[in-house]
Amino acid sequence: MPIIINLDVVLAQKKMRSRELAQRIGITEQNLSLLKSGKVKSIRFATLEKICEVLECQPGDILACRREG
Repeated sequence: MPIIINLDVVLAQKKMRSRELAQRIGITEQNLSLLKSGKVKSIRFATLEKICEVLECQPGDILACRREG
């Protein structure tokens, strides 16, 4: 069951650029890019909490499961 990252969608809805989000949550643009592309194996709850705080959203707005079959 793959995890889908909808961070680009939420960023577009909030009219925020990746650069601004990275600065506001204290991570590099490169690490944020890796997260958006789904190329990371994990995310710290603290980072997820900061993202949700800045974007005023819930974790479920950013992360979803695609059920196969």
